[in-house]
This record gives sequence, structure tokens and C-alpha cells, in this order.
Amino acid sequence: MSAAPARVAAYAVLRRVSERGAYADRALQSEAARLDARDRALAMRLAYGAIQRRLTLDHLIERLSERLPSRLDAAVLAALRLGLYELIYLRGAPDRAVVADAVTLVKSARSPGHGLVNAVLRRAAREGAAALLSGLGEDTPERAAIVHSHPPWLVAMWWSQLGPERARSLLAADNEPGELALRVNTLRGERARVAGELGVEARADPELPEALVLEAPLDLHATEAWRQGRLIAQSRAAMLVARVLAPEPGERVLDLCAAPGGKSTHIAALMEDRGEVVAVERNPARARELRATVERLGASAVRVEEADAALPRAAGDLFDRVLVDPPCSGLGTLQARPDLRWRMTPERLTELAALQRAILAAAAAAVRPGGTLVYSTCTISALENELQMEQFLSGNLDFELDDLTALWPLHPHPSAPRFLATLPDRDRTAGFFIARIRRIATRSRGRL
Repeated sequence: MSAAPARVAAYAVLRRVSERGAYADRALQSEAARLDARDRALAMRLAYGAIQRRLTLDHLIERLSERLPSRLDAAVLAALRLGLYELIYLRGAPDRAVVADAVTLVKSARSPGHGLVNAVLRRAAREGAAALLSGLGEDTPERAAIVHSHPPWLVAMWWSQLGPERARSLLAADNEPGELALRVNTLRGERARVAGELGVEARADPELPEALVLEAPLDLHATEAWRQGRLIAQSRAAMLVARVLAPEPGERVLDLCAAPGGKSTHIAALMEDRGEVVAVERNPARARELRATVERLGASAVRVEEADAALPRAAGDLFDRVLVDPPCSGLGTLQARPDLRWRMTPERLTELAALQRAILAAAAAAVRPGGTLVYSTCTISALENELQMEQFLSGNLDFELDDLTALWPLHPHPSAPRFLATLPDRDRTAGFFIARIRRIATRSRGRL
């Protein structure tokens, strides 16, 4: 007997991620390539969910098997995680089918542990999801980490920075499917007409005239609108960044760390493709991806430059507006990147903050007097966000901070007024931080 194709693919993804350090999205793309759309969607839900819920699942595996997960054979552990995830969190298929397929997967891996898998999953099915999850509690960071399956260090950080209630809400949201958002490329299409071409229901966003939020799955790359450059996948949070930058036609704009090109091409569209957008990307492969995006969307104002964003530009090479969207920990994108929570570490946050400071310094030198700099990240981390800006402003007295909450009242930062923050639990989009500062000719007395 063979297991269901979606489970076979999901099982392979789990093993590649846990045993070989593969990235979940790349492993899924490979393992699910031959599946039809329905099975591919199920494989993604199973694989991503089991990866996201790893800490909770391992806690239950230890309880049900009376063995440490770290001591189990890799093939057995992957089958237990996959089976438990489906039994507890999906509840779509008969329990007997879930258990039988998990046993089949272990046998196909030539592991002797199929008896253990059968016993543990049958016990889990008998006890039921409610009983298995009852009593875990989330009143402390340590308990919340197990319930919501996040690294304890991350839960402790959010608990301290955001407060227990917001932290718990954010942790819960991270394990839910993220919204499917698209940006209509206004250089090549109009929102209402493009929406009518998609064949699925989509809703508009009152703040973002170019945004579409899909109510059903869509194979975007198979649509004529995508091929002709009228659409690009982009979160509403990412679209807000270019809106806050507010470029005008005819201006000169610098976009640092620009790949894959969503913000660069959005800037060009807001400028009606009149002016110049210098899009800087250091990585050659990502620069090629950036050029392909620019070409597909017809953003002729964008010029791609392969360079290190942390290095100063030539003296006198000044811009009206500069966007700094540096490498960050990505902790606002955990819905879409299931393995990221397990890859990130506090040490890596510190390394990234140092890189961000270097890029900010180079960016600031490129802003003309009276010009604007926007700093944005897709993370929820004070070290990379509000503390980063506080440090910058204290050492650069020729810049002053704009109060963005007056202009965008729907997205206030939960603890630092005048900055913007989008939060997955509150705003139903990726978690972003956005600050806007202006270079002035004389020293400003205004501070945070």
C-alpha cells in the first residue's frame, strides 16, 4: 500500500528540513512539483504546519511515547510530527487513514519504528485533540512557547517588549495561514479590471489603491495578468512602505537592498515611471531576479546597480528620497516562512542590527538636504527597529522624525509613538516596522 501523495510530499519536506537543513519552501517546491493543485495545497498545509508546530508536537510525542524526541529515529520522528499535526490541527481525514499512512511512510523509509508510530498515533486519536492540548497553559513565557510552538527566547523577548496579552495574540496568529495579497501594477493595469480577470474573489484595501486581497487560492504565475506584468505578489505591509516614502514624479530615489523588486517597482509606479529609481542589490543572483521583475512590470525608471548597500556612495551622489529596507530577522513573516523561527537566534539579531546600522549610515549620507529617508524592516524586534532609530537620531542631529501615526492611524506602533507597525494579529498582514525621517539644514531640537 502507498500513502496519499500529499502526505508523501509533506513527509519528504519534513525530513529534508530537519535532517539536511533545507528551506521549507524550496523543499516543498521540489517535492510537490508533480502534484495537482489540491494535493499541492494540502502538502503545503501539512508540511508547513508540522514544521511550525514542532515544539508543541515534540512535547506531545514525549508524553505519548515516554521517550525523548531527540532519541527517536529521524524517520519515526518525522512521521509522528506529521501524523500528530493532522490529527490535532487539521481533522479533515479519518483518523485511521492518517495513522495508516504514517505507518506506511515509516516502512517505506525502512525504519523499524513503525510499531511505535502506530501505537502513539492510535493513542493520540483515542484521547482527542482537546484532551491532548488541555492543561498546557500559556500564563508564562515558557508555557506559551510550548502552546504556540515558538523558540523560548523569542517568546520571552515579545513578552517583555509587547506585554503578555499582545505576545500571546501574536504567537497565535503566527500559526495561522497568512493572507494572499497582490499589488496591481498601475503602469500596466487598473485594479478593478485586473481583479475581474483573476477568476477568484478579491477585496480592495481602503488605504492602498493598488492592493488586492484574495479570498481563495490562486496559481498566480499561471495567470495572463502576471505574465503581462499587471500583478505582483506583495503583502499589504510591504506596499505601505512605498506609500510612506511617497515619491513624486521626476524625483531621484535610492532603494537599498532592493531585491526581489516589489518595493522598487512600486516606487516607480507611484512616480508614474518618471524620474529615476536606483535599486541597489549586492547578490548577483538576486540582482538578476530584480532585473527580471523590473522588466516584467515595465518599470523603466528603475536602474539596477550591483553594489554593497553598506558602502558610502560617491560624494555628491544625492537623492530626494532613500529607502532602507535592510536584511533583518524576518520575525514579522513567520506565517509564510515556517522554518524561520527555528533558524533565527538572538546572536543573529545582534549581527543583523550591526549591518543595519552600517547601511543606515551609508543611506543617510545619500539624502539631500530637505530629503526623506524611510527605514523599514519585516520584523518585530526592538533591537532592529525602534532602538535602531533612536540610536541613529541621537547621533545624526541633522535628521528629524516624522509622526507617521497622524497620517496612518490604523497602524500605530504598540509601544513607540510616531513609528508605524503592522502586526499579523491586528492587521492581518506581515509584521513590518516603518520610520520616516527628514534631513534638515539646521539642527533639530525635536527628538523621540
